[in-house]
Amino acid sequence: MAARRLPSPFSPATAAFLLAILLPPFSVHGDTTAHCAPINAASDRDQIQFALNLEFLEAELFLHAALGHGLDEIAPEYALGGPPPVGAQKAQLGPIVWRIVEEFGFQEIGHLRAIFETVGGVPRPLYDLSARNFGAIFEEAVGGYFGARLEPPFNPYLCETNFLLACYLIPYVGLNGYLVAGLLGAEAGQDAVFRTLLYPYNNITVADFTAALSQLRNRLGMCGLKDEGLWVPPELGAENRTESNVLSLDFSSLAYARTPPEVLRIVYGTGDEHRPGGFLPRGGNGKIAMDLLGDGKC
Repeated sequence: MAARRLPSPFSPATAAFLLAILLPPFSVHGDTTAHCAPINAASDRDQIQFALNLEFLEAELFLHAALGHGLDEIAPEYALGGPPPVGAQKAQLGPIVWRIVEEFGFQEIGHLRAIFETVGGVPRPLYDLSARNFGAIFEEAVGGYFGARLEPPFNPYLCETNFLLACYLIPYVGLNGYLVAGLLGAEAGQDAVFRTLLYPYNNITVADFTAALSQLRNRLGMCGLKDEGLWVPPELGAENRTESNVLSLDFSSLAYARTPPEVLRIVYGTGDEHRPGGFLPRGGNGKIAMDLLGDGKC
């Protein structure tokens, strides 16, 4: 039987389909021991350098989307000879969002500098920021297991709402230490801005897509509910009283934290920190990511 096709971007028909079959109750079960324990042997230096895998990703995505070029043109010294990203391009953004994304791109360069000056850097890994890769991730989020497809495929660079949803995909990791606490504050602020910009589009389509993407990240991370869409049932809202969810926070309204293995499961798109793919087709760099990949990493 031919697979059903869903219109894209995000029509009411898509929303109705998602509401009916894609979004079961907001509970995610994960192994809270073997898969979710912190890496006790990792040094502070290793953990801070691990954050570079996300800082590079965000820098390249934001800079290319706003300016049409990335680190190789603006701050090549931080790439350390690592390969340029695949498929990154300028996005169709309105003037307000364009300025925000440009600012965030330059903020990411500051984050890179802070890490390099504190603990030293690692080469930029290879990133796949192509529309095709984003499209594959969205397929999995909205219907890869249900026989439905987006038609045409999702393209993050096509319009402003699409790009905001693409930015919603990128997780941030909670790590300890003064420097990383500062980075986490900036990353959390960026995440909050993207969620707030999406909030006015809180029609059923965008709201359901954020829930679907959060559900995918929860499933890949394998450590329970650590991600929520823009709308939640009251039992998951602030003090069990709200359905709006501009900030994704836990029961005590504190930010969720993810370990490095959880983050890799999500950015690899494989649910396995030992098996690269997704945004990092060759795997991440730094001791933590490379140790998890094993001796076979070249």
